[in-house]
Amino acid sequence: MACPEESPSARRRRARAILRALKAAYPGARTELAHRNPFELLVATVLSAQSTDKGVNRVTPALFARWPTPEALAAADPEEVGEVIRSLGLWRTKARNLVALARRLVEEHGGRVPADPEALRRLPGVGWKTATVVAGAAFGVPGIAVDTHVARVARRLCLSTAGTPERIARDLEALFPKRDWIFLHHALVLHGRYLCTARRPNCPACPLADYCPSARRG
Repeated sequence: MACPEESPSARRRRARAILRALKAAYPGARTELAHRNPFELLVATVLSAQSTDKGVNRVTPALFARWPTPEALAAADPEEVGEVIRSLGLWRTKARNLVALARRLVEEHGGRVPADPEALRRLPGVGWKTATVVAGAAFGVPGIAVDTHVARVARRLCLSTAGTPERIARDLEALFPKRDWIFLHHALVLHGRYLCTARRPNCPACPLADYCPSARRG
């Protein structure tokens, strides 16, 4: 949909109202990927590409029971890892990436997950979105990771019309306080997953409807 004309100051006021509504609707919003430490979060986030969080949560207990540390996973056979995660999309590629990622953690980071997003992005299988999610959720590094849910909600709310996740993130970061970036990512993911869905957005039940041009247009 085409977004209505709106001044920058009006968009900022609307963004503040949206943030208040999100905090009321999703207090304590966080990732739904099950994890106990930064390593498990990193692995789970890599696995979540083109897969659902529920699907990832079904395979990670067995994965972490067998290879609980970077050192253990670094010594694993990618084919054996693949057998554990084969219910997920792109499982062969993910298995190879996980073993290579673990080896890089051991060789270059002493078996610890780095907090720096740029260092995370240099790991096999880790892109901008994964690095931003892990740095924020595990280490509190401010950032707004943009997945399909965040992109969809941001466009429907007319907070961004950009075509790439990185540009959508920059638009959102310009509108919201830095201290709220991590919360905003998780809240928008939940909102897109359960209310502002791709095919049938539940506008009548939406806590953001009063501030959403798409809801007003039906």
